[in-house]
Amino acid sequence: MLRGIDLAHAVYEWNYPRQLLHIRLLHESEDRHQAEREIFSREFLLRRPLLDAVDNDDEVPPVLLIDEIDRSDEEFEAFLLELLSDFQISIPELGTIRAKQPPFVVITSNRTREVHDALKRRCLYHWIDYPTLEKEVAIVRARAPEASEQLAREVTALVHGLRDLDLYKVPGVAETLDWARSLAALGATRIDPALVDATLGAALKYQEDLERARQAVPELVERAQAGA
Repeated sequence: MLRGIDLAHAVYEWNYPRQLLHIRLLHESEDRHQAEREIFSREFLLRRPLLDAVDNDDEVPPVLLIDEIDRSDEEFEAFLLELLSDFQISIPELGTIRAKQPPFVVITSNRTREVHDALKRRCLYHWIDYPTLEKEVAIVRARAPEASEQLAREVTALVHGLRDLDLYKVPGVAETLDWARSLAALGATRIDPALVDATLGAALKYQEDLERARQAVPELVERAQAGA
């Protein structure tokens, strides 16, 4: 899985400390030119996820997850465009490595910036919306078991209510989990307006959103308790 990293960390790097150590351990009588050729061999190559996905001998094609492509730089996006076209990687010292089994590639984006149209043309687009209330409750119960069933339901219903407000950044599932864990750590088994107001920063990260949500907290809490 790749998440918000640059090209060097995504494809390959040379193990420079090991290369230097190899050169220093040579005796004067040994062929240094031959040694220099040796240090740029696969033995000194640090394989990264993209190279592993392309250079594999598995009978079943691997799955490559590139998470949050919108956090990468333009150089990485341009390289990925070429990779998805040919499924090959060129390493100047070793040559071109072609995939025997092209991997299944899954790319995600949070839309913090627009991804290039040429990259999107090479993908099948699928929009993943927020989960339903029941599904999100199940996620909270699985990922934050310290939260009681009632607390998990009320917090999830509360977050669903916040998503209906006109906020700059609506809370996601990660914020639901953080909020449920925070309330559980405080010993809460249910929500109430005072507790929600005091811990609202677990779900909302902008002052404008906090001010807007606090005006609606009493009603949102009442609806969450009734819906749960």
